[in-house]
Amino acid sequence: MKILAIDDQQLILLSLEKHFSDLGFNIQCAQSGEEGLELFDTFQPDIVIVDINMDGMSGLEVVKKIRNEKKSDTKILVLSGNTHEDTVIDGFDLGIDDYMKKPVSLNEVTVRINRIFGIKTNKTQNKITKEQMLQERCVGVVIPCYNEEDRLSSKKFLKFIDSNLGYLLCFVNDGSTDKTLEVLNSLRQGRENNIMVYDCEKNGGKAEAVRQGVLHLAQQSQLDYIGYLDADLSTDFRDFDDLVKTIENSDFKIVSGSRMSRMGADITKESARAIISKTINLIIRTILGMPFNDTQCGAKIMDKDIANLVFKDKFITRWIFDVEIFIRMRKHYGKQKAISYICEQPLKRWIHADGSKLSMKDSVKIVGQLGQIAIHYR
Repeated sequence: MKILAIDDQQLILLSLEKHFSDLGFNIQCAQSGEEGLELFDTFQPDIVIVDINMDGMSGLEVVKKIRNEKKSDTKILVLSGNTHEDTVIDGFDLGIDDYMKKPVSLNEVTVRINRIFGIKTNKTQNKITKEQMLQERCVGVVIPCYNEEDRLSSKKFLKFIDSNLGYLLCFVNDGSTDKTLEVLNSLRQGRENNIMVYDCEKNGGKAEAVRQGVLHLAQQSQLDYIGYLDADLSTDFRDFDDLVKTIENSDFKIVSGSRMSRMGADITKESARAIISKTINLIIRTILGMPFNDTQCGAKIMDKDIANLVFKDKFITRWIFDVEIFIRMRKHYGKQKAISYICEQPLKRWIHADGSKLSMKDSVKIVGQLGQIAIHYR
């Protein structure tokens, strides 16, 4: 069977291509409606898988041209994050054979195609790709790494990326002096489509590592959102995915995790660190003049355009750049609009990991750095 997949997000296409090639299908991919229609004429597929919301020609326009202009009865399966009822109805009115709403598993896509052609699904093959999901949006995540050779939990990262196919992880090696770069390159092997390694020769601090990673990801046109996460995974991937779901289903431009203790949440900190954190947070709220409780949580997701806005210029501090992000939002949009664009979402779980690069002495220095921020952005 010949499959033509049309989607403007490369991560989705690469996942479909690998999956169906492994199953023995002949699949070709196109990253735009125009390119897809050209391939349609030369490839003559048995079925077309097409997204609806694409830059340029939409998926419905592709369907219309296949049905009305080319007079073809080739099977068409829509695979889209567009869940509007009118769009679904329009698709069927134009003659599509099925409509699948993202997020969706690769196994379900296979079953739907098999159903269209009356083919019995091989359950043994389905076990190989169990729980592999195609997300509604493509998300880039920066993970800054400095001397993480012993702390980096490769299994957790691999398990997440193997199940969540719409994620692109960008590990930034911040001038590590141990074997962190070797560990990262090893982690990337075999998963080059979903993992990239950005190497900084000199240590510039977490702020610059995250900034470089964000600007690197911002060049990826397929990404809808860009975020960052600590390498020790003190924030659980499940919580980070919840941040993504919030920004997907809202008008927020930044969704920031919060480690504030609440009923039902597993939030642990060292007692001394907790006291210092509360003091620093009080100073930060005074400087910002905005009602946010935990700007320094290392888990944030933001609209791609915002990422370009707040990470364009270097930060003046090495560690507390999150405060500068909030201030830059306030200076650009004004206080009230900035507050409406930022969501602080409590985490269900957060664990302080041993081996933190930020010492207690550094925590004290942060007070002085906050003074620098206050003066610089006044």
